Amino acid sequence: MPVIDVLDAVVDSIGGSRREGQVEMAEAVYDALDGGGHLLVQAGTGTGKSMGYLVPVAMWCAKTGGRAIVSTATLALQRQITQEDAPRVVDAVAEATGVRVKTALLKGWQNYACLKRINQDGQEALFGDGEATRMGEQVVRARQWALESETGDRDALVPGVPDLVWRQISVSKQECDGRECPLFTECFPEKARQAAMEADIVITNHAMLGVQSSGIEVLPPAGAIVVDEAHDLVGRVTNQLTIRIGSSDISRISRMMRGLGKLDSEFVRHGDSLLAALKDVDGRMRLIPDSVRESLGAMARALKESCESEQWAKAFMKDVDDLLADDGCVVWASEQTLYGAPLDVAGPIADKIFAERATVLTSATLEVGGSFKPMAHQVGLAFPSQGPWEGIDVGSPFDYGRQGILYVGADLPPPGRDGQSDEALERMAELIRSSGGGALGLFSSRRGAEAAAEYLRKHLDVPILCQGEDQLSTLVDQFKADEHSCLIGTLSLWQGIDIPGPACRLVLIDRIPFPRPDDPVSQARTEQISRHGGNGFMQVSATHAAILLAQAAGRLLRSTSDRGVVAVFDSRLLTKAYGAYLRAGMPPMWPTSDLEIAKTSLERLSQSLVTTEQSSRA
Repeated sequence: MPVIDVLDAVVDSIGGSRREGQVEMAEAVYDALDGGGHLLVQAGTGTGKSMGYLVPVAMWCAKTGGRAIVSTATLALQRQITQEDAPRVVDAVAEATGVRVKTALLKGWQNYACLKRINQDGQEALFGDGEATRMGEQVVRARQWALESETGDRDALVPGVPDLVWRQISVSKQECDGRECPLFTECFPEKARQAAMEADIVITNHAMLGVQSSGIEVLPPAGAIVVDEAHDLVGRVTNQLTIRIGSSDISRISRMMRGLGKLDSEFVRHGDSLLAALKDVDGRMRLIPDSVRESLGAMARALKESCESEQWAKAFMKDVDDLLADDGCVVWASEQTLYGAPLDVAGPIADKIFAERATVLTSATLEVGGSFKPMAHQVGLAFPSQGPWEGIDVGSPFDYGRQGILYVGADLPPPGRDGQSDEALERMAELIRSSGGGALGLFSSRRGAEAAAEYLRKHLDVPILCQGEDQLSTLVDQFKADEHSCLIGTLSLWQGIDIPGPACRLVLIDRIPFPRPDDPVSQARTEQISRHGGNGFMQVSATHAAILLAQAAGRLLRSTSDRGVVAVFDSRLLTKAYGAYLRAGMPPMWPTSDLEIAKTSLERLSQSLVTTEQSSRA
């Protein structure tokens, strides 16, 4: 049966209708998988891209018996695929082909509880002064849950626990004993990996792709890979490959040495020397100070003498070698912690993730400046060794010019380093009053989000929810449930949040999301491009901002019936030369800098909402 027929069956099962962009995408994805090609698909909001690739992936697996990996950047999309989309696709493909493909979810080690740690030292840190502390109570609850859980997956622990508590019952890949663990056959992450080895479609995340790109084989062999939310791949892989050595890392290794009866006083002494050397160092290091080099080298030598055969010791020694190699590594220090990040991740991504397999990258924002080439270069698909690649844009079913307005506060002063001006905050309040709530506020810093939330609470009588005051999933659910509430947050809300309907009819963007001026990796990448004759600012900072702006504006319209306003409070979007480049990547909504037009439109939306509420009560 053709892919399009199975896609139609899945769409019918959820009460949907055919979308030409989704059909075009599904056929192109299947051709890429069948021919072993490399494809970039830009699929605008509303295309239904998860079904647009899941159906051809499942059909390809059913036909060839091959395995495919699907990776996402956000937990929200991962949950949507595993709990909603994939089961429907599996049923439709089974009915069409007679083959029921298997799916499995695979995450990193620290997402699962560690039974060995729970049994060995779970009681440590539980009590203080003879009484259970609040943290201890949560650790006890998490331990009890893990002992009764079938998966040990942190997402299954409801209500959740803070990161500090979760670390008491989990371990990193470096700390894992692997097959030497006495509980190996019961190990939660090992069970997840075994299920992945038996599955046809493995659903994972970009962090796992980052581990794979380091050379550690954490993913099962596969003939195809689909990367959703691909605009975030480079950043997630860079984060995963970033080396970190600080007090907590030194303590972790010391604890593991102690567990083997091999704690070396020399390692601890040189670790203390490293922390002392970092005390007065902050920011990027173009040259690593001798004191830091000497301490790192001495720590590695001490570890080699006592624990050379341990996997976690080998990993630490490799990190030290990479930091001291001065070869393509950006090194900096912050709060007595040493960091090292790769200047370029295109090579590792191409060689360890994409090589010798069919590859599909998709997102609503893959084109930069009207071209797929920048993205292809960033992820290594443009390397001659990767062969040919193709980029297609399947559009969106939305009529952006009729459904949405892009308002830019052209008369506002540019945002300063200290956050938004009083004029901008008052402008936000004006727009929220006009809309009667229903605003998603996207801020580039936590401090800015908290200050705005405080201001809006003082000047408005609608509920203001602020990220950090509860679990993000809880806040999003509250925002969806109350069409008069507002949700204020930072960069984790700029993408991956799906709130269709009138609950989100106004999106506020505080400023153009350029990387921080003192960000070491962005600095180094900008300098490298400039040295080779390119425009470092445009290729690094402006590209980063363009993708995030497009993602942020995409939070407004999530269905063909949605209406609303995206309001940007950064006048540089209109006054600077790079503004046109940034605007070109945003959804083509009707543009205006007239505040009254924006307010009047929101008032009409608010009134229609009130009318609907009155009718439903009648």
